[in-house]
Amino acid sequence: MAVLYIVHENLKMGSDGESDQASGTSSDEVQSPTGVCLRTRNHRRISMEDLNKRLSLPADIRIPDGYLEKLQLSSPPFDQPLSRRSRRASLSEIGFGKLETYIKLDKLGEGTYATVFKGRSKLTDNLVALKEIRLEHEEGAPCTAIREVSLLKDLKHANIVTLHDIVHTDKSLTLVFEYLDKDLKQYMDDCGNIMSMHNVKIFLFQILRGLAYCHRRKVLHRDLKPQNLLINERGELKLADFGLARAKSVPTKTYSNEVVTLWYRPPDVLLGSSEYSTQIDMWGVGCIFYEMAAGRPLFPGSTVEDELHLIFRLLGTPTEDNWPGISSIEEFKSYNFPKYKPQPFINHAPRLDTEGIELLLSFLRYESKKRISADESMKHSYFKSLGMRVHALPENISIFTLKEVQLQRDPGYRNSSYPETALSMDLLMHCL
Repeated sequence: MAVLYIVHENLKMGSDGESDQASGTSSDEVQSPTGVCLRTRNHRRISMEDLNKRLSLPADIRIPDGYLEKLQLSSPPFDQPLSRRSRRASLSEIGFGKLETYIKLDKLGEGTYATVFKGRSKLTDNLVALKEIRLEHEEGAPCTAIREVSLLKDLKHANIVTLHDIVHTDKSLTLVFEYLDKDLKQYMDDCGNIMSMHNVKIFLFQILRGLAYCHRRKVLHRDLKPQNLLINERGELKLADFGLARAKSVPTKTYSNEVVTLWYRPPDVLLGSSEYSTQIDMWGVGCIFYEMAAGRPLFPGSTVEDELHLIFRLLGTPTEDNWPGISSIEEFKSYNFPKYKPQPFINHAPRLDTEGIELLLSFLRYESKKRISADESMKHSYFKSLGMRVHALPENISIFTLKEVQLQRDPGYRNSSYPETALSMDLLMHCL
């Protein structure tokens, strides 16, 4: 069994965690914040990186001065698992779970249950988004908040917003997210709704990449829309707002049909269906794909009936051939829609090539089980120009680590959008 000894030394630690003589240090070394050297009995140096991994901390967390001396690493031994209780106590001592660790800056928005602030972490000096949820003593935390926390703590992906911390007080529950300063709707507005088709492809691929990760873990987002897709200055897009998301245990399950903003809601849900699977998200992906390419919403209905009318007028009124069982749905029969014929999509999305239109239509199938999945759609020939290496990246690695994947300047670029010079910058901010 490895036993750790704490030895005080005046030396510098290299980035690999090995000790170096002060006179012969290299440029990538960091000064130990405490002057504490941790060693096992066989004299292997325990680095700050080892400690971060043990506590599952991001690499940029600053361990407070004196903390290593307080942490009793010999019980349990460093090479044995750390109990949940010990880890929680260690994190609390560092500053996690404490409201005073975060500085509120600007108010970003307010809803029925929550207020969102731009903030800064004292641990990393990075910007964060603070989602402050008011607690009603009679009701406790809203179910949407509980849902979001329970799902996000297990979803770790480059295209899903990161939940850094949770702070619970008597009056509020604060979710601390990485900060990104723009959503897809704002991005499109800043581009004058004229995006580069190359950028449309890159954003769509990132949506699908994050969604495929969720679906493989049996998580449905259920509220996909441009406002819930966040973008940083590097062009990294992340799925956010999992307040309506659900974890499913079987392929098809009955849920509430009051999900997904009207414009991005599939027709089966609009007609009252509460039995659905991952396909509910794929219709919304199609609507967002079109909106990026055409610069306008695909089905901007004002009511459920108006939404269905817009869908049927473009795709044709559904029949038993393309939607088995439609004629027996009471809600469909009650509307008595005209018999529309499908219109050529090329007239409505002239900037999309043949492969793009083919992919778009595969998202917009009436029969939900025939909609293409997120995993399948990433393999579509529409994405061939991105190369093969994007498919081999680890889940937590951005596609922008590949030199062949870079954003282009958008034709409708305005000063408030991301400038061309910012597109190759490393990640500066993180968002909600």
